[in-house]
Amino acid sequence: MSEVKRPLEGVKVLELATFIAAPCCARFLADLGAEGIKVEAPAGDPLRYTAVNEGRPQDQKENTSYDLENAGKTCVCLNTKTPAGREALEKLIAEADIFITNWRQNPLKKAGLDYETLHAKYPRLVYGFVSGYGEKGPDKDLPGFDFTAFFARGGILGTLFDKDALPMLTIAGFGDHQVGMYLASGVLAALYRARETGIGDRVVVSLFHSAIWDVSLLLQASQYGDPTTQYPLSRRTLPNPLVVAHKTKDNKWLQIAMPQYNRHYPIFMNAIGHPELAEDPRYYPQTNLQANIEEFYDFLVAEMASRTLDEWCKLMDANDLPYAVAQTWDKLLVDKQAWASGCFYEMEYSNGNKRTMVRPPVIFEETELPPYNRGPYLGEQTELVLKNLGYTDEQVAAMIAAGEAVPMDPSLKD
Repeated sequence: MSEVKRPLEGVKVLELATFIAAPCCARFLADLGAEGIKVEAPAGDPLRYTAVNEGRPQDQKENTSYDLENAGKTCVCLNTKTPAGREALEKLIAEADIFITNWRQNPLKKAGLDYETLHAKYPRLVYGFVSGYGEKGPDKDLPGFDFTAFFARGGILGTLFDKDALPMLTIAGFGDHQVGMYLASGVLAALYRARETGIGDRVVVSLFHSAIWDVSLLLQASQYGDPTTQYPLSRRTLPNPLVVAHKTKDNKWLQIAMPQYNRHYPIFMNAIGHPELAEDPRYYPQTNLQANIEEFYDFLVAEMASRTLDEWCKLMDANDLPYAVAQTWDKLLVDKQAWASGCFYEMEYSNGNKRTMVRPPVIFEETELPPYNRGPYLGEQTELVLKNLGYTDEQVAAMIAAGEAVPMDPSLKD
């Protein structure tokens, strides 16, 4: 592979954000070669302190969650509530090509960091904004997390489960990562135009809208009132039982995927040893199936439970039928395909521990994958960033003494 400059080399990204969605966007841009500077308050990004929620060691030298969203960045720790801290932030904004934030709109306006104010000062600046519910409407200022704005309000939690069961268990980051990548696509388009015209733009991506987009295919279809689109549904009444996960003889789950029912059904019936059902008018074509859906579902459940997972995999492969094993995370972490396709990286921390880290899902042919460096410790580059802005050693020391800037805790030095 030839040595090619990464696409965003020379681009400066300034991030004033916490948790996952907005930092994920900035991390991806850093992977593409941008210089990413993260501004943190003295208390630090709350994502630094979520170890208990995730069953991780409470060790800032091995913070897989923070590193996932902040690899490749530098960190300057500023008290932007002080005049000197706010002035330093302003200097960073003046040098940036892209500004990314997830602050709510009222605090942004109060701090003079809203789009209108910054656009008037820096018309070329691309302004990336992540919110829970969007920048307009009655709920624009509500706090938003993926648990609430994405999963719940966005129509996922209340629909995508068997109606005879409890709603799914949600996990942090699921919606956030989608939002982060959506925002990246938007700010890159805005950056292209800014380079062409000299005029930046505000790019807004919300958790709420992203979830609606994710369920849009069936959400739109639900308007017609057909019972098969009125989620939540029972597994026994889905219009196509050949796109459902089924339990095998050894209590594993196999997801089969035959959305072209009329094409796949005869092949599948012959493959499982039931040629007499291949053209049975009760189940074929699919229009006939609907009157007998529960009967066929029960037959399929019993059939799937008659073979082990390994037996099913061999049968499906032999007949070129689409499927996938419903993997648990312990299996996913050692999945050969995932490793071969660049999903993972083995990170060795300074404490000697090795952990599997996940890369963003965009791979370039002519550009090598970037080094996976850990995220910065809180304030690790505070002095360096300030000096690069033109502050003298004495000025930096005075800011630190006054609590206007915070350096890294010396105990964290590798």
